[in-house]
Amino acid sequence: MNKVLPFRSVLIFGGAGFIGSNLAHRLLQDRDVRVHVFDNLSRQGVEHNLRSLQRAALGSDRLRVTIGDIRNAALVENAVQSATEIYHLAAQVAVTSSVANPRFDFEVNAGGTLNILEAARKTERKPFLLFTSTNKVYGHLSSYKLVRTNLRYTCPETQGVSEVQPLDFYSPYGCSKGTADQYVRDYARIYGLPTVVFRMSCIAGARQFGNEDQGWVAHFLYSALDRRPLTIYGDGLQVRDVLCVEDLMNAFEAVRVNLGTAAGQVYNVGGGLENAVSLLELIGHIEKLTGCKMRYRFEPARPGDQLFYVTDFSKLTQHTKWRPRMNVRQTLMAIHDWWKQSSEFQGTAFSPVSISSAALEHLPGVAS
Repeated sequence: MNKVLPFRSVLIFGGAGFIGSNLAHRLLQDRDVRVHVFDNLSRQGVEHNLRSLQRAALGSDRLRVTIGDIRNAALVENAVQSATEIYHLAAQVAVTSSVANPRFDFEVNAGGTLNILEAARKTERKPFLLFTSTNKVYGHLSSYKLVRTNLRYTCPETQGVSEVQPLDFYSPYGCSKGTADQYVRDYARIYGLPTVVFRMSCIAGARQFGNEDQGWVAHFLYSALDRRPLTIYGDGLQVRDVLCVEDLMNAFEAVRVNLGTAAGQVYNVGGGLENAVSLLELIGHIEKLTGCKMRYRFEPARPGDQLFYVTDFSKLTQHTKWRPRMNVRQTLMAIHDWWKQSSEFQGTAFSPVSISSAALEHLPGVAS
């Protein structure tokens, strides 16, 4: 039976970012939870998320904010002292940036993670620690036999990538996140910390400030709404499974309440085959939703990109009963609704485009 703590003191590294702010917002709805956001505010737009969190806290003392960098071991150690739960979401997230500056990438992703693990170990209280890793730890997946169609690559031989897939770090980003991934797993085995690793596919949803390096679903939608041309790296047939951030929050909670089973485990987390979509297919979906014809050009593929990645999340389902609830069209709608409500994020060159419920019901190739 899982031990129930009398209160929750939750520390979120990267708490002003896309995933972190969604988690903090959800936690602040529970008056028995104290939330500590730790973020260096380096990501463009996250100040907007932080102001939203402060409004959600309603002037209470349940929200604490530290502006800091996870490379600062002393600052990290101080932040961890009172935490009963730690969500490590802070990272250098772009493959392209890692190629340009691999040392910085390593210091943030690997070194920063070690700082957090050491701080948690030194408390001797063994706080629950969840680390968000990436599908990039599996490399190119070159053994998969892909079939090219007009709009996407398919892989008839697989139901998705499971945790038994051999690790094959590729790109400095893959190496740094993979290093951190293995450190988090090993601290459960060696020091008994109740850690969980999520190797995530494409996460999308409200509060996401997407760009061409990270957050591509939001980036594509905002480009359509803002009438901006898009650059597609590769042939556009690349496939990813999309998971709504709300479903990711449910997965966080699922492992927390099933920690007796989940502690020390690694889980692949994503939308699965039912929510797999190619870049070109997503463009088609967005054009139908918004009525905006998208303009785009092709550039050579970037290093470290995978032509096909779809998650097999059956291990997480087996351990916790978790499954995604939101499909791709609902995720697009959630991003659009948040964008429309966020006046600071809206551009001045156009009026917000409405998405009709009728259009939502007729997206080709998207499961209900």
